[in-house]
Amino acid sequence: VQLQASGGGSAQAGGSLRLSCAASGMIFSIPEMGWYRQAPGKQRELVATITIGRKTEYADSVKGRFTIARDSPKNTVTLQMNRLKPEDTAVYYCNVRVFSTRTQPADNIWGQGTLVTVSS
Repeated sequence: VQLQASGGGSAQAGGSLRLSCAASGMIFSIPEMGWYRQAPGKQRELVATITIGRKTEYADSVKGRFTIARDSPKNTVTLQMNRLKPEDTAVYYCNVRVFSTRTQPADNIWGQGTLVTVSS
C-alpha cells in the first residue's frame, strides 16, 4: 500500500489550506486514516484521525479549526485547515491502518510528508 499526499504549502495566519492523501495498492479495508505533524525540534504528534465509521479525534490545539474527512470508496482522506496559526507550521504526515487482505494483520503506513508553513 502506498500513500500519496498533496496540498500544503504556505499561508498567512488566519488563512486556510487543504491536505489530501490517497491510498493505493492492495486494500481490503482501512479502519483508520489520519494526519500527524512534526514541527522542527519536536516529536511527531497526532493532528486528527477518522475511523471507517467516521468517528473523529482531534488534537486540542486544532479543534474547531481543522476538519478531517474521508471518502472510503476512493480511499482518500482530507484535512481542511482553517484559521491557521504560525504554530501549525510543520511537516504533515498522512497515516493509515490498513488490511491488505481479509486474513493478514493490519499494516501501519505513513505518507512522505508535506510541509505547511504559516507566517504571521
